[in-house]
Amino acid sequence: MSEISPAASTDPLTPVRRRYPDAPLVGVAAAVFNTSGRVLLVQRGRPPRTGSWGLPGGLLELGETLAAGAQREVLEECGVEIAIGDIAGVFEPVTRDEAGRIEYHYVVVDFWARWISGEAQASDDAAAVVWTAIDALDAYDLLPDSRRVIERAHTLWAAAHSGV
Repeated sequence: MSEISPAASTDPLTPVRRRYPDAPLVGVAAAVFNTSGRVLLVQRGRPPRTGSWGLPGGLLELGETLAAGAQREVLEECGVEIAIGDIAGVFEPVTRDEAGRIEYHYVVVDFWARWISGEAQASDDAAAVVWTAIDALDAYDLLPDSRRVIERAHTLWAAAHSGV
């Protein structure tokens, strides 16, 4: 059975299929840094990659800007408010099933962001959250693309933070 996301569509008659989609799905995520430069990671609570660690994010809603979508997703998953910086990368995960059919296909725009307020806690589809130092990322077995985005985002955050 296909996984359907009612939150990704404002029209309940046309839900979006995440699994075996008709077209690539647009997602947003944010590498959020607190005042000490630690990055916020989430452990996924549902497929694909249940149990794995990455950046908080999700599908863009109809009529929503990329930045607003990233802010909403971080608030929903982690309970924190953020200020969006700039785009840190684009992540294009495509997962095929055993028969070679495209099971998942996302185009995710990743931002760097600054923590504003809130106590990080797992909510929505996040199983766990953690603030971690950049030099401790190895403990979270991140996808190589996620690791690159976090490192680039940290460089952008540090450059912006040094001018504060």
